[in-house]
Amino acid sequence: MAMEPTVKVALGTAAFGIFWVLAVFPAVPFLPIGRTAGSLLGAMLMVLFGVMSADEAYAAVDLPILGLLFGTMVVSVYLERADMFKHLGKLLSWRSQGGKDLLVRTCVVAALASALFTNDTCCVVLTEFILKIARQNNLPPKPFLLALASSANIGSAATPIGNPQNLVIAVQSGISFGQFVFGILPATLVGAVVNAAILLCLYWRHLSDEKCVEVVAPVPTDVVEEDDVTSHRFSPATMSHPRSSHHHQPGTSLSPPPDCEVYEPVKPVTVTNNKADADADAAAVVVGIHQRRGGGGGVRVKEEEAFRWVEEKEEAMEQWKSTVWKTCVYVITLSMLVALLLGLNMSWSAITAALALIVLDFKDARPCLEKVSYPLLLFFCGMFITVDGFNKTGIPSAFWEFMEPYARIDTPTGIVILALVILLLSNVASNVPTVLLLGARVAASAAAISPAAETNAWLILAWVSTVAGNLSLLGSAANLIVCEQARRSEQYGYTLSFFSHLQFGFPATLIVTGIGLLLIRSN
Repeated sequence: MAMEPTVKVALGTAAFGIFWVLAVFPAVPFLPIGRTAGSLLGAMLMVLFGVMSADEAYAAVDLPILGLLFGTMVVSVYLERADMFKHLGKLLSWRSQGGKDLLVRTCVVAALASALFTNDTCCVVLTEFILKIARQNNLPPKPFLLALASSANIGSAATPIGNPQNLVIAVQSGISFGQFVFGILPATLVGAVVNAAILLCLYWRHLSDEKCVEVVAPVPTDVVEEDDVTSHRFSPATMSHPRSSHHHQPGTSLSPPPDCEVYEPVKPVTVTNNKADADADAAAVVVGIHQRRGGGGGVRVKEEEAFRWVEEKEEAMEQWKSTVWKTCVYVITLSMLVALLLGLNMSWSAITAALALIVLDFKDARPCLEKVSYPLLLFFCGMFITVDGFNKTGIPSAFWEFMEPYARIDTPTGIVILALVILLLSNVASNVPTVLLLGARVAASAAAISPAAETNAWLILAWVSTVAGNLSLLGSAANLIVCEQARRSEQYGYTLSFFSHLQFGFPATLIVTGIGLLLIRSN
């Protein structure tokens, strides 16, 4: 692709530069508007500067990627409300044997959770729990925070739904979900093990200084907010009738009106089960009979027992409905994964699962939909337009034409050079823009070798751009989430500095990336 006129190149580069600065440093003093607004500003400037037309800007927005991202976020919200992350948290501390055991468990849980629920979601939910369990057991938080962030990034490489750049690669490449998983899974498994081993080597002494070898702290139960858990129940309209304002409260006397022959049931039951209704009515009739006979204090005792009995049955019914609802959430999520493995359309599979969960909940979906990260979706819209406008300047094509002879994947040297380019750009321009800039070019170069080489090129791009996030604190959003969540924690606050992360991230990233490349190459 030839270079555009100098003015157009300069204006397009300026617009992309503004986007890049605000994406990497969202709180710069001269324009502290954040990543999302910076992305939209870059997109607007591309159109205003004449680098691309408005129609071209609309066409640059990739709706399948946005649909897949939206669907997976909704599913993650419902999984969180169904206590999935609470169960993962319990797995961390169940019969743990000390700091080293906890570190390994943190790596395993983070890698597994990020592959299924995205790395950002995993880090948001588990950071507070990791801090809490480390503080309670007199362990330094730093190794565990590094384990959470780095393992979440590595684990997210295993599936197309693990992180945003994999979503882009899966949609643009046309690689099926199963082919993607089986192609990159060996590298992910070995990479996660190597990453955990590096953490143990670096912090072995720190993890051996705890006062108690066995972790005996009680398992925290607040990984998921209690309001979110208790407010979500399988409750169709037929199961939740409003109570009458004339209902009797336990412990108060009942005086039937003189003109009434039959006393009204004291407390109608709100469930539809026939046996439960019959039991409640029987209890109310017993109370009414004793009321008319003037049972006195003994009647009040029996009345309270009857109401206690009814309340226990209601609680049991609520517990049953909650269990059914959670089971349905897990079944729908598993069905979505099966659909993805079968090669069905990824975007519509995720959206269908999300809507099935909304319908199953049978209540206003606004509280759930409000938890979707719409700023992230808008960031992607602006980024698609900005990156496409920068591509139209001809600079990325000129850069790749210069690098292509040295970065072909049919030679070991070419793979190393390509990996270094991806590592550098992912930490300078962020991983998703890097994938958008290089993806089609790298794939076209590999396609000239063979179809298998093209698939390998996409998988290499997915692996390196994802693991590159571990190199520095600014390398991925997951790192920043862990850092900010830890710093803002009111009870267990901890500051993870840029250089303390770099001491671990730089060597670990190079080692894990190199080992993964060998395994992807062999597929």
